[in-house]
Amino acid sequence: MDFDQYIDRRPTESLKWKCYPEDVLPLWVADTDFMCPPAVIEALHKRVDHGIFGYGLPPEGMDQTVIDRVARLYDWEVTAEQLHYVPGIVTGFTLVLRALCQPGDAVIFQTPAYPPFIGSPMASGLIGIQNPMYLDDQGVYRIDFDLFEKQIIDHKVKVYILCNPQNPTGRVFNQSELERLAEICLRYGVVICSDEIHCDIIYDNKKHIPIASLDQEISKITATFLAPSKTYNIAGLHASVSIIQGDELRKACEQYATFLIGSPGVLAMVAAKAAYEHGGEWLKQQNAYLQQNRDMLGESIERGELPGVKWSKPEATFLGWLDCRELPIEGSHQEYFFNTAKICLNDGCTFGDVGKGFLRLNFGCTRDVLSQGIELMAGAIKMLS
Repeated sequence: MDFDQYIDRRPTESLKWKCYPEDVLPLWVADTDFMCPPAVIEALHKRVDHGIFGYGLPPEGMDQTVIDRVARLYDWEVTAEQLHYVPGIVTGFTLVLRALCQPGDAVIFQTPAYPPFIGSPMASGLIGIQNPMYLDDQGVYRIDFDLFEKQIIDHKVKVYILCNPQNPTGRVFNQSELERLAEICLRYGVVICSDEIHCDIIYDNKKHIPIASLDQEISKITATFLAPSKTYNIAGLHASVSIIQGDELRKACEQYATFLIGSPGVLAMVAAKAAYEHGGEWLKQQNAYLQQNRDMLGESIERGELPGVKWSKPEATFLGWLDCRELPIEGSHQEYFFNTAKICLNDGCTFGDVGKGFLRLNFGCTRDVLSQGIELMAGAIKMLS
């Protein structure tokens, strides 16, 4: 696979490339600019050639594909009855919130946070509790466990939304961190809703551990959401996997979803199955390419090509969380780079209270596009001096 190949997405309905004028370079919304695995395209062509797209079931063998995958990667045993397919992870965790919570209940999550973690509880009439992460002496984002526990007690938190790997910092939480989070949630009866959508895009030999796989008691209080969407760049097809092993939790979610949330379409499920079954080598090559992109961006920061910009090198995802607070910019950092450099980045303010002065950059693009983005940012920074 040639990940250096530039594919023009502007003539398509791409959200990333169509929202802004043609002279703006979009490095924002979290999809990549890479053609998805050939096996996915082949499977879709075969299904399209059949010519009929009526109501469907998951493709034959889909459940076993997921079961075998999590067993192989995480030594995690799940059953077919514990699986459910949803149109997206945001839909999935919103379903959990509304199935379990009443208006005025509290939901907690780490910040900076994927913006729907903030918006979904608010839209559901719930109180969102932001648990800010901090940088340690090694420049690694860490969880303030004491504050996390205190906030759960003070606000009588009902659900904890975990994001692992973490978006936007790129942290991959280790086993001891996950065990401590789980222990606190078990102690206070907090249900864990775990968004693990970036679990396949990990660098430096880090290992993803689903929090539900740690222990049977933890699995009973956890709803886990996985997806091939970020991994294989098929997000627009909308297919995600829910794994809920606790009988009571699963029944509550299934009951709420009845007549409200449909299953992914037939093409989405065909693509998901093909990606999981045949996308392994493609994924290996993509992750190697993304790691080189990450390192290229990091080296630019370390060499001072983006003076005043700092970051904590992500351990996963294709997202860079850029600390621009030292730049002498009045007003919105996102608007400054958009207006001055014609580059679109995500505004850190949308990721919670701690995001002011930060920008999120998507390096899931060709190296030439990333180089162009770095040059545009560098030029805009020079104009500040």
